[in-house]
Amino acid sequence: MTLLEIIEKKKRKEKLTEEEIHFWIEEMVAGRTLDYQVSALLMAIVLNGMDLEETFYLTDAMLHSGETIDLSAIEGVKVDKHSTGGVGDKVTLILAPLLASFGLKVAKMSGRGLGHTGGTIDKLESIPGYQVELDRDAFVKQVNDIGVAVISQSGNLVPADKKLYALRDVTGTVDSIPLIASSIMSKKIASGSDFIFIDVKVGNGALMKNLEDAKALAHTMIDIGNRFGKKTVCILTNMSEPLGNAIGNAIEVEEAMDCLKGMGPEDVMELIIKIAGFIVSRVENIDLEEAEQQCFKKFNTGAAYQKFEEMVKSQGGDLEKLEVSKRIFSVRSAKAGYITAINTLGLGEIARKIGAGRLTKEDEIHYQVGLLLNHKVGDFIEVNEELVKVFLDNLDVRVNEILECFTIEAEPKEKEPLIYEIIE
Repeated sequence: MTLLEIIEKKKRKEKLTEEEIHFWIEEMVAGRTLDYQVSALLMAIVLNGMDLEETFYLTDAMLHSGETIDLSAIEGVKVDKHSTGGVGDKVTLILAPLLASFGLKVAKMSGRGLGHTGGTIDKLESIPGYQVELDRDAFVKQVNDIGVAVISQSGNLVPADKKLYALRDVTGTVDSIPLIASSIMSKKIASGSDFIFIDVKVGNGALMKNLEDAKALAHTMIDIGNRFGKKTVCILTNMSEPLGNAIGNAIEVEEAMDCLKGMGPEDVMELIIKIAGFIVSRVENIDLEEAEQQCFKKFNTGAAYQKFEEMVKSQGGDLEKLEVSKRIFSVRSAKAGYITAINTLGLGEIARKIGAGRLTKEDEIHYQVGLLLNHKVGDFIEVNEELVKVFLDNLDVRVNEILECFTIEAEPKEKEPLIYEIIE
């Protein structure tokens, strides 16, 4: 068996066997393949696809390419949440402590941002002193003690995914449902949780641009989860405008803190209540409406915010030292009308350009910069009214670049729903 034979087989639209897929991944991780051959195979998969069985075999091979996390020492139901990536997505910062306030265990490994999408770890590192790396014993102890820990992904967790993603990113082979599903699920299963909840973003600021592809991805990931005996649920949510008002790192932590006190933007609060309510209702076997009401109580009593404070303190962070840039300027609307569309990808790219994100993993993050939207789709805005507040460090941005991300018209358009569907 050779990699060339496997490439030729997939090029002919034939199904790969379990042995062939494991051979490919094992050879690649061992450094015995050439990048251009792996890239050719990835392109053949993008063009000709993989069925559910092939995708499961690929996930399994990637899962076993490195270490897995044993969370058996953590008592109780262990819950994990993942997002396929978006602009202004600070859900983990709010959801993890909220679930922990119910007594659920959230042992979460998160990633850094790349391109226009932000990373949870970057946001947490904007809190001075916050340690994103914990050894296994400290990680387990913290989750047992306070119910939640959010750390960076282990260096040897699914190394095959790191190699594949690096190639996919530079060869135009990112947008393949089997490759996306196996990448996400291999890491989620390797992380050891019992219940996996995945937020599949849909829209101009997301990887999945339409509902049809988003549903196909969700069903593929649920199938993989079922084959591994892991309860997996997907929620399809709108990313045709940023989630919440804040885009950046420290600025998103501040917005997350507002949400934990029950005072966050309406769309973020709606999404958090829906996800947390669903998880709590399933784990605790209670009515969904009752679970959602209990979530509101956790905000109102301060229980959710207290868990966030405990997590930050346990990992060395000092919330009193959290700050955003003092160099601020206002972008004001050039005309009056209703905001009918937002170029979410464009705003994400602007945030990256001023230092809130990175193009390569080596790029330095400027934690204090970001954008704060004063208006969203459906809002009416007057001439010269503030549209966006920009927090800058040592880089600048053109005002027109930001204005061009907003479509303002005389008549309003019906706003799309935030949540399309929950699939389980």
